[in-house]
Amino acid sequence: MAATFDRLSNGRVLLNLVTGGDEQELKGDGVYEDHASRESFTFHGERLSVDDAKLLYPPIQAPYPPLWFGGSSEDAIELAAEQVDTYLTWGEPPAAVKEKIAVVKAKADAKGRQLNYGIRLHVIVRETNEQAWQAANELIQYVDDATIAAAQKKFKQMDSVGQRRMAELHNGDRSKLEVSPNLWAGVGLVRGGAGTALVGDPQTVADRIQEYADLGINTFIFSGYPHLEESIRFAELVFPLLPLETRKKLTQPNLTGPFGEIVANNYTPEENKKPLQEPA
Repeated sequence: MAATFDRLSNGRVLLNLVTGGDEQELKGDGVYEDHASRESFTFHGERLSVDDAKLLYPPIQAPYPPLWFGGSSEDAIELAAEQVDTYLTWGEPPAAVKEKIAVVKAKADAKGRQLNYGIRLHVIVRETNEQAWQAANELIQYVDDATIAAAQKKFKQMDSVGQRRMAELHNGDRSKLEVSPNLWAGVGLVRGGAGTALVGDPQTVADRIQEYADLGINTFIFSGYPHLEESIRFAELVFPLLPLETRKKLTQPNLTGPFGEIVANNYTPEENKKPLQEPA
């Protein structure tokens, strides 16, 4: 299937692997492996076995479409170092991201591999810092303490190390949501997964992005609320302020998913002008 999509898109498919973090949800999907066994899988069943499988029509991207993967557990980091192309982290404070990259890079180096590194963040940008923080607070103004407590209880039941790290940034405390300069964890009070946002005026947000880029982050996945309006603000206010090299990392391809997420990597402008399908 991945090879087929890669051919249809003329070599522009990106794959993000998710091993899952909610045991109850996974059981609903028929997956009963524990956290460790979900990181890798070989199957020989009563009616189906797979050995040395080959694709009749290989993908355009050689040797395969790039693999993206995020995970903070030891098993996930080991898997990333061994098999994936881009390692993703949620938006933790720069010091924590720096430490995580160092761990993954050391394991990848030991295996003779080099990885790209990406980060997933929300963005709340306004003309002034005051307006940006007001917009951030308005996002959660109607979220009551009972809702926060229920969400945090659910997150603690998950076996995802990344989710635990997100929750530990604030521990459900509204008074501790700026977990690093201009890095706001209010989204994570009730939202699982990526729970932090860069908040500030255009120059402040641009500076924070550059700070992550300087750590070695070369892929940024941004979104905002409302999705369309925030993406327009980002394009108009922040993008022109970024250094040229950082802008190149944010330009192509701009893929918009069902949740308004914008994925950016290092494709050249020429590569992104390719048609989705070769003309007949």
